[in-house]
Amino acid sequence: MLAVELQHLMLRSGMPFWTAVSQHIARVTGTPFHARHQRSLGGGCINSAYLIDDGQAAFFVKTNHANKVAMFEAESAGLTEIVATRTLRAPRPICHGLAEDRAYLVLEYIEMHDGDNRSAERLGEQLAAMHRVSAPRFGWHIDNTIGTTPQINTWADDWIIFYSEHRLRFQLDLAARNGYRLQTPGAQLIEYLPAFFDTYHPPPALLHGDLWGGNWGADSQGQPLIFDPAPYYGDREADLAMTELFGGFPARFYAAYAAMYPLDVGGYAVRKILYQLYHILNHFNLFGGDYGKQAERMIERLLAEVR
Repeated sequence: MLAVELQHLMLRSGMPFWTAVSQHIARVTGTPFHARHQRSLGGGCINSAYLIDDGQAAFFVKTNHANKVAMFEAESAGLTEIVATRTLRAPRPICHGLAEDRAYLVLEYIEMHDGDNRSAERLGEQLAAMHRVSAPRFGWHIDNTIGTTPQINTWADDWIIFYSEHRLRFQLDLAARNGYRLQTPGAQLIEYLPAFFDTYHPPPALLHGDLWGGNWGADSQGQPLIFDPAPYYGDREADLAMTELFGGFPARFYAAYAAMYPLDVGGYAVRKILYQLYHILNHFNLFGGDYGKQAERMIERLLAEVR
């Protein structure tokens, strides 16, 4: 509570933004820090990103409007959860808060490079290890975002109920509010959802939640790292399905994963469309365009499998 009050005090005080961020970093780390240099970094479509340093220490900082502070709080919690598994490397969160009219999230700075085949192979192995981290139920203790769309993580004992209500129905209702009505075929798909799980009963696995090709890289030693997560405990196939969207991952990634934690290949080939549907619906709700038609075709294909 004290930290939250102090963050709001920063907002009201008019303290210069980078001074407030620097003081927060110094307080949390116990080491004096003043951001002498702030360099804007490209690559983000949601947040502004900066590399800040004082000549000795460096940090990666995301900023956004003040109303996005809860989004940063959830991202910090997600990174903490992933880092604690000691399976896959992710940037350690340092602190988050408000200053002037901006929300911020400070992360460990890791010099990042494009991943090669070897790092992709390690990523497959380490993701398989992370997916063996489980929980008693499906969901997570905090809601987060997928892009900027709210992602509801209310705990559920049943995966089919969780996925139908907190993933598919949520996005279908949002699509209707955005002018694209898929409720009738969407409701039919939700009704038939148990048919996709007749012989498959996934345990809750810790997921990255938004694992496309732009959310991983390698450090200077070639070790893979992941970032920008939207985590929760769900079917591990949902993460694998996301990796096959928007360009996919190297073949050695999939081979390494399967060697460590084999998939139900026959069933996955159909269920991955079910899991990709969530992200295509979300892309329609974020960006509009042809994603609505793509979602409609996916629903038709899935219904054809079970009718």
